[in-house]
Amino acid sequence: MIEIQHLNMVYPNGVKALKDINLTIERNEFVFVVGASGAGKSTLIRLIGREFLPTSGNIRVFNKDITRLRRREVPYYRRKIGVVFQDFRLLDNRTVFENVAFAMQVVGASARQIRRQVPEALEMVKLTGKARRKAHELSGGEQQRVCLARAIVNKPSLIIADEPTGNLDPETSREIVELLDAINLRGATVIMATHDKEIVDSMKKRVLTLSAGKIIRDEQRGVYNQDAH
Repeated sequence: MIEIQHLNMVYPNGVKALKDINLTIERNEFVFVVGASGAGKSTLIRLIGREFLPTSGNIRVFNKDITRLRRREVPYYRRKIGVVFQDFRLLDNRTVFENVAFAMQVVGASARQIRRQVPEALEMVKLTGKARRKAHELSGGEQQRVCLARAIVNKPSLIIADEPTGNLDPETSREIVELLDAINLRGATVIMATHDKEIVDSMKKRVLTLSAGKIIRDEQRGVYNQDAH
C-alpha cells in the first residue's frame, strides 16, 4: 500500500523535519503517528498527501512513486485519498450537503452520483438530519464529522488525518476516532497523526513514534509511550 524509502525533508529555513525514514504500511492497516510537536508527524502526513515534495527519498502509494508524479497527475492521485484536517477547512456559508458534494464535484462526479453518495457518507458519520444546515451553525464535533464525510464520499482506499481531534473535547474525540475505526473496518487504510495519548492507548493499533524526524518506535497494538512527549 505505502512504501517509504530513505525519506528526508529539510525545509528552506534549514530545519531537518524528517531523517532517513523507512516505512511500510499495509493495505487496511490503522496506524497512529505520535510524537512531540516538531517531531515530524505533520510533515510525514503531508508528504503522503503529496502537498509538497521531499528533499530526497521515495514514497510509493498504490504501487506508484508519488514523488515522481507530474504536476497534472497530482490531482488524480489525490482523488484516491481522503484527508481530514484539524482546522476543518469547511465552506462556512454552504450547507453540510454542499460541503460534502464539493469533494465529488472537483473530481467530476455526476449529479446522480452526488445525490446517491453524499447521503450515504452523511449516514456513515451520523449526520443524516443535518444535510441542510450551514457549516457555521454546527458544533466543532459536527464540523469534524462533515470533514470525515467529505473525506470518505469518493470511497478512497486511504484516509490520512492530521490531528483530527486536536480542537475537540475528549468525548467528541472518541466519537471521531471510532468513526475512523469503522471506516478502516470497511476496508480503508487509515493513518492518523495525534497527540491524544488516551485514544492511542485505548485503541491498541499500530503506533509509530517520531522524535526529531526519526522513527524511534514501531509497535503493533502499541501505546502512546511517555517517552513520546
